[in-house]
Amino acid sequence: METNNPIILFDGVCNLCNGAVQFVIRYDKKKQFRFAALQSEAGLELSKKYNLPTDSMKTFILIANNKVYTRSTAALRVGKMLGGVLALGYVFIIVPLFIRDGVYNWIAKNRYRWFGEKESCMIPTPDLRERFL
Repeated sequence: METNNPIILFDGVCNLCNGAVQFVIRYDKKKQFRFAALQSEAGLELSKKYNLPTDSMKTFILIANNKVYTRSTAALRVGKMLGGVLALGYVFIIVPLFIRDGVYNWIAKNRYRWFGEKESCMIPTPDLRERFL
């Protein structure tokens, strides 16, 4: 499962998370990102490799250059890597982490209530399958 590409780990049953993955796919013109649901075999393997909790699906994780970024930092870095106008959002990295992650955690806590959840992880279409681990 080795890849030099940045990897996004996400909650596969969360509608908000799946929407975020679809957003990244749509704007990732370089097709640089790879994806794995936290609940998947690949997601669990990566979680163990990087000493991440395997029982919590409350965070968005970016693994890039063998470094792990979580929550708001991961989201801001993904935007920066996508480039264009999305990269402008990286300016919010100057906001103190406890504030950024406080907002992130509030949204994460309410995401199922606000956006719902799926019965199972999304299945990528055949043309996207190569981007999922």
